[in-house]
Amino acid sequence: MSNAAAERKILVIYTGGTIGMVKDPVSGALKPFNFDALYQHIPVLEKFNCIIESWCFDPLIDSSNMNPAFWIQLAGVIEDNYEQYDGFVVLHGTDTMAYTASTLSFMLENLGKPVVFTGSQLPMGVMRTDGRENFINAIEIASAYEDDKPLVPEVSICFENRLMRGNRTNKFNAENFNAFLSGNYPLLAQVGVHIRYNQQHILKPENKKLKVHRALDQNVAILKLFPGITHKVVHSILHIEGLKGLILETYGAGNAPTDDWFLDDLKEAIGRGITIFNVTQCKGGSVEMGKYETSTQLEAIGVVGGFDITTESAVAKMMFLLGKGFSGRELSENLQRPLRGELTVE
Repeated sequence: MSNAAAERKILVIYTGGTIGMVKDPVSGALKPFNFDALYQHIPVLEKFNCIIESWCFDPLIDSSNMNPAFWIQLAGVIEDNYEQYDGFVVLHGTDTMAYTASTLSFMLENLGKPVVFTGSQLPMGVMRTDGRENFINAIEIASAYEDDKPLVPEVSICFENRLMRGNRTNKFNAENFNAFLSGNYPLLAQVGVHIRYNQQHILKPENKKLKVHRALDQNVAILKLFPGITHKVVHSILHIEGLKGLILETYGAGNAPTDDWFLDDLKEAIGRGITIFNVTQCKGGSVEMGKYETSTQLEAIGVVGGFDITTESAVAKMMFLLGKGFSGRELSENLQRPLRGELTVE
């Protein structure tokens, strides 16, 4: 297997976040990493025998401030540089990384090159940082080719020696280095003495020209169910001005209260043209509409089952499809159809 060849060029895109911070030797305060001096900071990168260049957002953005306008900018950077590079590594804050990776997977149609997201729990410039290893692994994966074809031509997240499909992940731990989970889809690769690629689980490109979608509709909301949720809360969310799509986070396999007021409110909203997408609150498992009586009634009134999609990916997919102008039955059908490997239809 031939991984990093001399002609491979990787673009590192720094959006902001913990991984790109180092400690100022004078003040002791954290400041952004100087990517122009990347090889000085991480000399081992020279051994990859590939060219690594960088592109930094200005201003940088904390991942807590992430928004669709920034996703559109990021997709534009990849599109503008797509022909000049063999792979992309996106350095991103961990808090919203799963949202960004999910959204980019939909925006970058016909992607045929690696777009590897990574970050860290500790800044690059501290002694015990996880950022250095995550960064090196991401570079190696982004530059991994065999027979002149990329091994992972999709949007992925590389974190703590694991490579996951971007639109299948969520951040589940704010303390441990192992911060991300892919509860419903196998790992794309595992990093040990060797990097073991699970080829049967990696998307295969169709050799079509990259198409970047820039329209994202933000008229979306999330309603997470909890015991004791009131009519006032549900009613107020369903009557948000301009609302087009609602991600309904239900219990277990897609279960929800059977109170008349609850079902009546959902039915009325669907009648007004709002699409309601049922996803589970669980980190693993799938929505199975009709398995229990508590989900049968949701199905009967027109709630759309989300199978095993994550909340992060459901939000991204809803914004993407609404941005394409889909509504009604066409929107519902596309929500339930795998577009970028984001869900498994039983």
